[in-house]
Amino acid sequence: MRATSWLRPKALLLFWVAVALLVNPQAPGGQLALGEFGPRSALADDDGGGDDGGGDDGGGEDGGRSGASPGGSRTTSSRSTGPNLFRALTDRFLPRPPRRSGRRAQRPAAPLPSRVPDQIVATGLSSAEIGRLQATGFTVLDRADIQLLGSELIRLRIPPNMRLEAARDLVIDAAPQSTSDFVHYYRPGQEAECAGPHCAAAGLIGWPAGSGLPAGCGGNVTIGLIDTAINPAHDAFSKGRVEVLRLSDDGVPESGRQHGTAVAALLVGGADSRTPGLLPHARLIAVDAFHRGDRQDDRSDAYDLLRALDLLSARGVQLTNMSLSGPANALLEQVVRRLSERGMVIVAAAGNGGPKAGPAYPAAYAEVIAVTAVDRMKRPYRRAGRGEHIDLAAPGVQVWTAASVSGARPKTGTSFAAPFVTAAAALMKSANGNATAADIQDALGKSAEDLGAPGKDDVFGWGLLNASAACLVTSKKAT
Repeated sequence: MRATSWLRPKALLLFWVAVALLVNPQAPGGQLALGEFGPRSALADDDGGGDDGGGDDGGGEDGGRSGASPGGSRTTSSRSTGPNLFRALTDRFLPRPPRRSGRRAQRPAAPLPSRVPDQIVATGLSSAEIGRLQATGFTVLDRADIQLLGSELIRLRIPPNMRLEAARDLVIDAAPQSTSDFVHYYRPGQEAECAGPHCAAAGLIGWPAGSGLPAGCGGNVTIGLIDTAINPAHDAFSKGRVEVLRLSDDGVPESGRQHGTAVAALLVGGADSRTPGLLPHARLIAVDAFHRGDRQDDRSDAYDLLRALDLLSARGVQLTNMSLSGPANALLEQVVRRLSERGMVIVAAAGNGGPKAGPAYPAAYAEVIAVTAVDRMKRPYRRAGRGEHIDLAAPGVQVWTAASVSGARPKTGTSFAAPFVTAAAALMKSANGNATAADIQDALGKSAEDLGAPGKDDVFGWGLLNASAACLVTSKKAT
């Protein structure tokens, strides 16, 4: 009995101590601040609205947080003070383990393959050398004469159980005078969706529309395009100035038509259509060098890109748009250099791998004009590649162009910036047919509107394309 009498005051004291701990002295009337011990408000990451959420700012990387006060301090929960004192005490002194989410964490998707896993592409192999390679287990899958190189392009399947690197080295050792490499993949660069109002991209670069073109600079040229499939029945091409050549055989699934149709419409869409192109009177030879891969991605490979470039060269094309990107490839570099020497201007997208990604090809080759994308405020597209190889910037965020089946929609990516530079180069070529690829590249850089750091930089290159000077060609180097 004595022990019980002694415990009662102690228990009562502990009770009032607990109550005192719960009282918020700042609250009116000594209100119990039970909410102080409950879970705080969740702070959700703000991803910038996906594809810029209609803001076109290409930023969205500021790590903004919801639930934060303007001064940066977090706000406390506004939970009401209920009578459940026991629950508050247990939350304070006996915290429960956090609940496990009912959703299973998703594994990140495996990266898309960068090359065919069991093939090599080569030029300069003699019949005897091919025979010796076949004797070691190589199989000839395909051949094509490449006029540019004066040689036959060979697609080889490597022997079973041989590493791809070892197979390439074996080909090089068997024929030192040849050029061989992996069969790299190249993909179109675009965002799947892009919402928000479209911007006046042509006005951003001062495009000389209609009567603003000087005499002799009408853009009546033939432009080459290497891209995915195109919908030739789209209203944008009702004038019939688009010729589509498909490289792959019928056994290969056709690539999607969204990307190729959008890029083609930017270049030569009909003037009276919903998506008037920059050069509606120009002729377009579009080579569909892509197919639908086993990961449901649109891809081309080095073998087909080489064939496509050779085909355009044989047709006399002097300007080619390549809104695609992939790894460096020895044979592709060789063909690009040869085409530049023959006067072909090649414009390529810088790629959408992000600011920290390595150079994308063919844009990173010195002979190619590498184009990055900016929004309507002349800010860099947040996923555009960067580097010293970047030459020019052009509109590439929410650019209004043709949809794959009919109508139009805004598109985002460096793929949709490249056609603006291709069209400007076409104007230069029509004004001066003797201008070399180097002349046009230098003139475009010299006339660009400098953005970012003074002079050429890794983000904008020489700056924003200035199409108002597109009909002026000079051989003076941009400085």
